[in-house]
Amino acid sequence: MSNLDDLTQIKTIDPENMYGAIAGLPEQIRKAVAIGENVNLTGNKYRGVANIIICGMGGSAIGGDLARSLLADSLSAPIHICRNYRLPQFADKKSLVIGSSYSGNTEETLAAFDTAMSRECRLLVMTTGGKLGEIASENKIPMAKLPTGLQPRAALGFSFVPLMIMLHKLGYSPFAPEEFLSLADFLESRLPLLGVDKPSDDNPAKQLAMKLYGRIPIIYSGPDLTDAVAIRLKGQISENGKMLAFANQFPEFNHNELVGWKVITAFRDFLRVIMIRDSEDNPRVAARMEIVKKLITDEKVDVYELYSDGKSRLERMFSLIQLGDFASFYLAMLNKVDPTPVKAIDTLKNELARIQ
Repeated sequence: MSNLDDLTQIKTIDPENMYGAIAGLPEQIRKAVAIGENVNLTGNKYRGVANIIICGMGGSAIGGDLARSLLADSLSAPIHICRNYRLPQFADKKSLVIGSSYSGNTEETLAAFDTAMSRECRLLVMTTGGKLGEIASENKIPMAKLPTGLQPRAALGFSFVPLMIMLHKLGYSPFAPEEFLSLADFLESRLPLLGVDKPSDDNPAKQLAMKLYGRIPIIYSGPDLTDAVAIRLKGQISENGKMLAFANQFPEFNHNELVGWKVITAFRDFLRVIMIRDSEDNPRVAARMEIVKKLITDEKVDVYELYSDGKSRLERMFSLIQLGDFASFYLAMLNKVDPTPVKAIDTLKNELARIQ
């Protein structure tokens, strides 16, 4: 499919309506605010923690990454994202451990959370149910009960907003519920710009998809507000668009990966670089971006810059996420693949289930 304005063909390729899930993020955020506010966190059990550990994988972990980025400048206790079977050794009774699994059956998360229970960590849960939901109910662990029926990557509002509101209620986040409601309004106002009804000539998400079609995207971001955005975009291109994508961040990759751009003759034509930029990028990082952009374009590889939009840090972060989510959907349309199924992941899980 080369015409992203063919609505009939889009509906044919997207029978499970991933488009609706992406376009529905503003309403999802509003529902997620209510979910977070309904979690009972009375008492002092969760106050004064030494660290916060969020256990999750894939779409259930990205909300933790976004929280880590947003709170890095305001939270005295470090946030660690545990994408592992093993809980960090430093986790103890002074740690707040949050189990995040949309299905409730993610084996890595369950293993790490089991260790957290044995170490008597302070515990919270976010899930639709499953084994993790059973554990929370049986042990009277406060739980943000999420709605079912979505792919985890399409439930970003549910994996992020209740987390942030729980942290706010406990005094660890300055972001109040009202700010997320404002975020929902902001994202809703952008839907006419990015949605299927907006022609390709004036639609930045469709234009980005067309630039990346048939290529391997390499995504570079700053180390602060946009680092988790790059991770999200890489994952969405892979899961929705069914394409390989890679991500790294300034300034770290300037000390190693940058050198690899010198000998690319054999595959130069297959590469595209996305550089994610924000108004709060460190001035030295911004300077690096300009220099690196020239170094890469001198190697005859196209570099596309994505600039955040909005007034608040939340708006700027999610303007990029929303743009990337829509672009990943349009890549699926160009690739003529249903964006919803993740057959390779399902096969892996089935094979692992046979190995006990």
